[in-house]
Amino acid sequence: MVPGAGQRIASLDGLRAVSISFVLIAHLSGTAGFLHFPYLVQTGMSLFGVRVFFVISAFLITSLLLQEESRTGTVSLAHFYFRRTLRIFPPFYAYVAAVALVAALGWIELHEFDLLSAVTYTTNYHPERSWYLGHAWSLSVEEQFYLLWPFLLKYLGRRRAPYAALAVVVVAPLLRIALLLFAPSYREGIGETFPTVADSIAAGCLLACYRDRLAASARWLTFLRARSFWIIPSLAFAAAFVPSVKLDFVAGQTFTNLGIALVIERVVRFPEDLPGRFLNARPVAYLGVLSYSLYLWQQPFLNRHSTHPMAAFPLNIVFVFGVALASHYLIERPALRLRARLEVAWRARTQAIPAEPPRLGLG
Repeated sequence: MVPGAGQRIASLDGLRAVSISFVLIAHLSGTAGFLHFPYLVQTGMSLFGVRVFFVISAFLITSLLLQEESRTGTVSLAHFYFRRTLRIFPPFYAYVAAVALVAALGWIELHEFDLLSAVTYTTNYHPERSWYLGHAWSLSVEEQFYLLWPFLLKYLGRRRAPYAALAVVVVAPLLRIALLLFAPSYREGIGETFPTVADSIAAGCLLACYRDRLAASARWLTFLRARSFWIIPSLAFAAAFVPSVKLDFVAGQTFTNLGIALVIERVVRFPEDLPGRFLNARPVAYLGVLSYSLYLWQQPFLNRHSTHPMAAFPLNIVFVFGVALASHYLIERPALRLRARLEVAWRARTQAIPAEPPRLGLG
């Protein structure tokens, strides 16, 4: 099981630090003063980083929901959405408001429906979007996951819900290749629309559902401890850069998702080993804590199409971290403190479960 309320899950912040680093490096590519990576490497790094976020988020949310169900016999959807609202909305809508203001001043140009799709978390269905809100596609996927999975877990139960996640792992690759081959008008959305990317989230859900059962197997624990274990994650990472689109859609993404889930299981299960010690090192974990604000605010400054000095390396990195720190300390942390205070009253009224850990990034 994951730790109880108020406790930090070992290694997850460090994994977020790794994933946000991939996104930052990919978006730095081609900005003035920085290296320009080939398109395959650039997109592979960015999508790999986002996919790690997806698997982590699904693993964490499912673990917390299962923990609640074990303790109370049910899942409180109202409590779940209350927690998510105060965790996700304040930083995101502050960013959207800032972009809208800058656009209203005429300093940047947004596309039609950019703001509408952002505030409704449907950017992953809005392909003709501007760079400044383009990264909201992944946050839209996350929000759609929050809307669907807790209902499934509550009403299907912990025994049947994993079968739904397994079905997604199987069906999503088939859907991607079917759209590629037989539905040209839908190709642009492959890898962003929820049904075509949900298998990465389902991989995290499955890990959370089955890891306690796997822990009872001595063979499983021996496999995790083996040096040869790292061969699979290495191949899974390489699969993120497969040049064949068809192979990537059918098998590459699935293999990458499962590899990420294996790494999560390994470093959360054994945080005292060398990889876990690295991920839990204070600077690495702190970068993971900042990952949500970093992801939100890197977009305007890591713009390879901009000629503005603030989008040139290394000044762009200075601005990214500066604004992200402001977002974290002025918006995220106050919102989490407010949530903690409100949850005290919530628990007093409803005798609901304890608050979820407050410093768990996109989860």
